[in-house]
Amino acid sequence: MTDLMKAVIAEDGEALKLQDVPRPALGPHDVMVKVAAAGINRADLVQRTGNYPPPPGASEIMGLECSGTITEVGEKVTRWSEGDRVCALLAGGGYAEFCAVDEGSLLPVPENLTLLQAAALPEAMMTVYANIFMRCTFRKFESVLIHGGTSGIGSMAIQMVKAAGADEIWTTAGSSEKCKAAELFGATRAINYKEEDFEEIVKSAGGADVILDMVGGDYVQKNISAARVNGRICNIAYLNGPKVELNLIHLMLKRLILTGTTLRARPVEEKSEIRAAVEEQFWPLVASGEIRPVIEDTYDFDEAEAAQALMQKGGHIGKILLNVAKGG
Repeated sequence: MTDLMKAVIAEDGEALKLQDVPRPALGPHDVMVKVAAAGINRADLVQRTGNYPPPPGASEIMGLECSGTITEVGEKVTRWSEGDRVCALLAGGGYAEFCAVDEGSLLPVPENLTLLQAAALPEAMMTVYANIFMRCTFRKFESVLIHGGTSGIGSMAIQMVKAAGADEIWTTAGSSEKCKAAELFGATRAINYKEEDFEEIVKSAGGADVILDMVGGDYVQKNISAARVNGRICNIAYLNGPKVELNLIHLMLKRLILTGTTLRARPVEEKSEIRAAVEEQFWPLVASGEIRPVIEDTYDFDEAEAAQALMQKGGHIGKILLNVAKGG
């Protein structure tokens, strides 16, 4: 067996290309996954510009989630075996033929899903769980506002909070087509932010208990206005910019919690805790088809540049995937 593999490499000013690189080393708690597919995430684009480097010890190769088949297990791995079909949350390394993954970051692929479909799930589902259910302590019958309702994370957040018993689910999207899609995912009311004011709509309806925001910028003040008393607002990205000027009076008067998280750099123990909760509470719904991956398009392994261009352009509904091994 060769010690080399193909991986997508980013070099300054050049298009993404496949190149031979060393296979990753296998730690005692790791499994080696022969990658079938990898999810494309906006964080990959930020990493490519040099503004989101991988955490210490993580692969420099892009890719925060993948699916595939286990080919080797570390000496201290207890649950997994060679041949298991899995999908995984990664700190990096998904755009490659093989990746080494801590055993606590893996989920078994249900029989009703192909490996290609499964690659759309780990990052979105674990991000949603970590922020809405853990950080914001969502409870049944609460109302939720989810920005970016047709993004990979947004489309999954809608499905998960609906399954968990949300009362009202508002979401924002940038076109009538996207609004229709978001309502098909389970949103009670999709708001076209180019034509309507989400702040006034949600506020006039009584406000949201939980708000998930990846926009930042001017949305932060609007979220504070749209939140209900004792509401929780969580920022996970800042498409409109990370710097804001705030009037904090309503944050205080409403007793709000304004927080933010990232997932990539967390210790493997924390990721394992999140993965275990997702598997227990939501994975049966994936296996039954109640929660499903939403996929915009797939690209061949050597088309990573085009896949990222689609992500950069926007307008997609759901996940964009890289088909590392055709037929997955």
